[in-house]
Amino acid sequence: MSLHPQLDDLLELRHQARTLGVAAHHLVNSTFTGLYASVFRGTGLDFDEVREYQEGDDIRNMDWLVTARTNSPHLKVFREERQRSVILCIDTGPHMSFGTRGTFKSIQAARAAALIGWAASKQHDRVGGVLFGNPATGIRYYRATPGRRSLWRLLRGLTEPIEQGDTDESQLMAALQHLDSGTGTGSLIFVIAPINQVTTGLERILGSLKQRHDVVLLPVDDPADRELPPMGPVIFANAAGELLEVDTDNEVGRQAFRVDWEQRRMELQQLSYRLGVGLIPVRTNEDVHRTLISGLRHYAGRQ
Repeated sequence: MSLHPQLDDLLELRHQARTLGVAAHHLVNSTFTGLYASVFRGTGLDFDEVREYQEGDDIRNMDWLVTARTNSPHLKVFREERQRSVILCIDTGPHMSFGTRGTFKSIQAARAAALIGWAASKQHDRVGGVLFGNPATGIRYYRATPGRRSLWRLLRGLTEPIEQGDTDESQLMAALQHLDSGTGTGSLIFVIAPINQVTTGLERILGSLKQRHDVVLLPVDDPADRELPPMGPVIFANAAGELLEVDTDNEVGRQAFRVDWEQRRMELQQLSYRLGVGLIPVRTNEDVHRTLISGLRHYAGRQ
């Protein structure tokens, strides 16, 4: 299996149903897209017309100038905004080339991004994104545009090999700060990354983004992130090449590892509730379609 996503796989997600039991050509067009549209329908309103007041109309929308001029009550009519900008902010760092079951984090993250991107495109939303973490390319921005041009470029960027190197939280912060200062109000931002630690900086930037946008976090998890498998003494290396030997057969250590992960995940959940940010964990060993549909339904229940 390749460490990085394949473009054909991401393009095929426009149609694939896999284990959902739905006819292939109906997945994005109905099941997922319909749920996406119901949860993330446009929040903005565009002025449409002025018409005469009818019994039962909301008087808060009265057009008093036209009413005074015609001596007859008239109402401003608005329609829901048909388009919005959908931004896919995706981690492509070396740590994404990891997976013990199912697939690699890099591939699952790309599949989640592709499904959301195709659903947004089907709803005629403007799709753009940010790729960060790859030492070879740095942070790359794709302006949200109508049509599929930016989405195609973003998906192609996700298929590029991940270079080895040292990355840290600063790249995520830089990407989010760019979105905070350079993205139009009312955008829908999906952050797809192995986030499982709440820092002061992360809470601050997410709080700032949430003031003007809808934000959904998709932490990408592998089972080994939570449950360290018993494999005896193992030498671990980080992206900087630093080595650490761990006795994975030590039950006390494995329990401490699990408790630490669960505590950090609980803090992330509390942050999402506190800020009103969506949280949909994406696991490498689960079907990404089912995960997103279940997550969107849960998110809708919180609204």
